[in-house]
Amino acid sequence: MKKKVTLIGAGIASLSAGAYLAKAGYEVTILEKNNSIGGRGRKFEAEGFVFDMGPSWYWMPEVFEKFYQDFGHTSSDFYHLKRLSPSYRIFWEDDSQDDIPSDINDLKKWFEQLEPGSGEKLSQFLKDAQYKYEVGMNDLVQKPSLQVTEFFKWNIISGVFKMHLFKPFSKYIRKSFSHPKLLSLLEFPVLFLGAKPEDTPALYSLMNYADISLGTWYPEGGMYKIFEAFEKVALEQGVHIKCDAEVDRLTVQNQKISHVRMTNGDILPSEIVVSGADYAHTDQALLGEFANYNDAYWDSRKMAPSSLIFYLGVKERIPNLLHHNLFFDADFGKHAAEIYDEKQWPEMPLFYVSCPTQTDSSVAPDGMENLFILIPIATDLVDDDEIRNKYFHKVMDRLEKRTKTEIRSKIIYQRSYCVNDFKKDYHAFKGNAYGLANTLKQTAIFKPSLKHKQISNLFYTGQLTVPGPGVPPSIISGKVVAKQIMKEFPTLN
Repeated sequence: MKKKVTLIGAGIASLSAGAYLAKAGYEVTILEKNNSIGGRGRKFEAEGFVFDMGPSWYWMPEVFEKFYQDFGHTSSDFYHLKRLSPSYRIFWEDDSQDDIPSDINDLKKWFEQLEPGSGEKLSQFLKDAQYKYEVGMNDLVQKPSLQVTEFFKWNIISGVFKMHLFKPFSKYIRKSFSHPKLLSLLEFPVLFLGAKPEDTPALYSLMNYADISLGTWYPEGGMYKIFEAFEKVALEQGVHIKCDAEVDRLTVQNQKISHVRMTNGDILPSEIVVSGADYAHTDQALLGEFANYNDAYWDSRKMAPSSLIFYLGVKERIPNLLHHNLFFDADFGKHAAEIYDEKQWPEMPLFYVSCPTQTDSSVAPDGMENLFILIPIATDLVDDDEIRNKYFHKVMDRLEKRTKTEIRSKIIYQRSYCVNDFKKDYHAFKGNAYGLANTLKQTAIFKPSLKHKQISNLFYTGQLTVPGPGVPPSIISGKVVAKQIMKEFPTLN
């Protein structure tokens, strides 16, 4: 008799965990509250436009490839990958703009133009970042982080100083670079890790290696192709996926989950449960008195940003945009402080524009433009239509100025998504979009545990536990929790 595993939520981490567990011989059921799989990576269609709702950057392609290979596939079985060149465009405060080359030699030349000597410094910086990436991705993130002894490996201990765990990212990069544009380029990936560069360990220069050396890619047809691929792999292994199946309560008996109760009254007996739902929601709403962490613990956590997102369908193509566009035409430090320190709506926010129609005409009607505009904001802000409208016009003023195009009158579809939506659709703690901040005190063993401390058959996966937020880390999170379950509850098959 196969052991029954119930997974809560059909995001990428749950799909990953489910596939590995089913392949190992477990009977796996995934319960998803929404009407489609994907979690924050869902899509929707309107007026002929296809919008990816969340992730839009395809970084660390080898993480995806490793997953597919574990099941006898390759990414090309599901979609065609294209490396973007240039990688992205940055709009600056001085009204200039730069296209960031995908070729490392061209990028070094651009560094040299801005700051003589910085091209060779970039080579050394990326060499150090590669070391961190390889140790991080091959060792650190592959561990369940249940005890510190997991990290007692010579390559980790001997390299602890090369990892720069205790050095702030901002100070680390300023030892090599001083030009404001170079600093902004290198600090940009850190913005979404959930803390200011001065509060983020320099370990995370590994993100610069992922950006610059491994490249920015795009799966033709849109990012949702990834989630469809993971669903296909899971189904091939025998995973059962039920949408519109929201979990209401986890029944605990004798320090074990005995049943999963859904909002429609259905009850599902379960031998092993994995929550890929928001961790804090599982604690506060599904477990009640059996929570792994209390409310005070969650309130003390430092959260990564939430987001205000606009999905726009425009009836004409827009000049002067690439696929990815970063509007750094405002004060980076001030916006970061408004997110992490002051926790207020930003006065003049940085923002990001994805224009996938620059690469993929299938995501919009002929001759039209698909725009995804994202403003990083603090969590748990007051969110209403008046505020959303105010910030829509703030960013559109700047977007129209930089593209030299009147856009608002050409919009034929518009939708916004913000704090209240993250809470409603994902039960996201404080409306977070990216999970926990990647500070030193919230890394590895200091993250919320992937295993419940008292309930022996309850595990967690996804962006609020190890290894952390983002699509590639969530894929790894699914594999790590699956391996832990196989170790503790080995199948008889």
